[in-house]
Amino acid sequence: MDIQAQLKLAIAEAINSLFNVPVETVILQPTKKEFEGLYTFVTFPLTKTTRKPPVEIGQAIGTYLKENTTIISQFNVVQGFLNLTIADSVWVEELSAILANPDWGQLPSRNESVMVEFSSPNTNKPLHLGHLRNNFLGDSVSRILKANGYDVVKACLVNDRGIHICKSMLAYQEFGNGETPESTGMKGDHLIGKYYVWFDKAHKQQIEELIEEGMPREEAEKKTPLLLKVQEMLRKWEQGDPETVALWKQMNEWVYAGFAETYHEIGVSFDKTYYESETYLLGKDVIEDGLQKNVFYRKPDGSVWIDLADEGLDQKLVLRSDGTSVYITQDLGTTDLKFQDYPVQRGIWVVGNEQDYHFAVLFAILRRLGRPYADGLFHLSYGMVDLPSGKMKSREGTVVDADDLIEEMVETARNRTRELGKIDDFESEEATRLYHMLAMGALKYYLLKVDPKKRMTFNPEESIDFQGHTGPFIQYTHARICSVLRKAAQLGIDPAGSLNLVELADSEQQLVYLLTQFYQRITEAGTDYAPSYLGQYAFELAKAYNQFYGELSILSEPDADKLKFRVALSKAVVETICKTMELLGIEVPTKM
Repeated sequence: MDIQAQLKLAIAEAINSLFNVPVETVILQPTKKEFEGLYTFVTFPLTKTTRKPPVEIGQAIGTYLKENTTIISQFNVVQGFLNLTIADSVWVEELSAILANPDWGQLPSRNESVMVEFSSPNTNKPLHLGHLRNNFLGDSVSRILKANGYDVVKACLVNDRGIHICKSMLAYQEFGNGETPESTGMKGDHLIGKYYVWFDKAHKQQIEELIEEGMPREEAEKKTPLLLKVQEMLRKWEQGDPETVALWKQMNEWVYAGFAETYHEIGVSFDKTYYESETYLLGKDVIEDGLQKNVFYRKPDGSVWIDLADEGLDQKLVLRSDGTSVYITQDLGTTDLKFQDYPVQRGIWVVGNEQDYHFAVLFAILRRLGRPYADGLFHLSYGMVDLPSGKMKSREGTVVDADDLIEEMVETARNRTRELGKIDDFESEEATRLYHMLAMGALKYYLLKVDPKKRMTFNPEESIDFQGHTGPFIQYTHARICSVLRKAAQLGIDPAGSLNLVELADSEQQLVYLLTQFYQRITEAGTDYAPSYLGQYAFELAKAYNQFYGELSILSEPDADKLKFRVALSKAVVETICKTMELLGIEVPTKM
């Protein structure tokens, strides 16, 4: 039982014993900083039943706790607020229990499974900064749910077909001259992305030419020679034309090889990858099923719709009059497939907030179809990432490419580390690994520390500061603690085994208190799908340790029991920082 639970139980017993008033719920709140204590119990609500003034109630409960339990060392009453200070013996016991727990940071199995679908790239362009926020969110939420005791399946749906894919294919056919990733020295996804941008520029030029010839803009945008060719290419692909399909396969293979490099670089992997080219025809059976159940209705032109007006979602087309699918049709079929492949209780989609309406419609339809899994669906919606220079647009080639950004971050980490003189050998393999670790720590932490729903601006320089609310600050603190533990080991100080009771400073109490919050923070982050909670927690731990480190002597402490306690405390903090950052997908260095 944690400290808060013990204290609540003790207060309930005190009230019952002193005033013969049974209490079902005891509410504690953090003590205000201007008063001494950790937890505060408000006595005002008891005045009616006890017919006693709030100060007298507080004094009586505080005295009872001090005389009948070992949980508090002292108390003070300010008006109707009973402020309680936890006894040092409790903190020592808590730290001992943390160090003795081999599964620290892992909650028991819930015997429930969940699928997290994220990344969802298109094969017409490389991953960009927006994809990084998506990948880091999906990966971190998967790790957090696993720590919460769920079996987790990480899935990715690749958008590998459609008109936008054909744009890159046509541009390559028209302008590519047979170049390959090998002949150009470019990653495959970058090469194909180049042709997507190329198509857009050429298409815009043709629009202007048609307008100059007297065609209205709206018509010109639909009738450029390039766009007509792209539409013909898509028809050929759907009919299985061998030459078109061969080009599609070759270009996609180049892209997948490029994606694999980026995923490896950012430490992200998947248990299952779905391809839209294999699932886009699914869903028509779902529509037929829905027509028989009167969930959908057919209009005179043959198109199929659903009326979701009573849910504030209007009418929605689910099948065109010519019998072809729309995007929601594909998603209905793919969702059925996912739940057939994996017996999960929950499905989470990590997708940007521009798709909020789409997922509201998808989930509403699945509920009306009576799918048994329909109540376990969740859209983890997140805001876009801007740069100080503004919004990104992939068609115009103004996006921040993920690979370029990672390279820039590594270079920034290298320069910043050299400026600060953090390591001795700047060119070793170990140093190269450290630069990458710091770069990824800066990037992931900056994108994950913000509430997912918020639109944000990414500032590369700010993200890699060793002193601010950043990943490198926490990574540096971890390395500092590892250094303390190495020196302690050299001095023969072993933090293992039982700890003797010592008088604790406020900074020591605060650190143990923060450690006892670990499971609660993991649970809250899992409940709300919010890695930002753990980002904040890691920062609080690092900041509190630095305060402790600055105020108290550790290795030169003359009292052997205090020395052992502080080394043991350092060990528990370093392990908790490491596990917390791991839940964010961030590695931490042991030395810098």
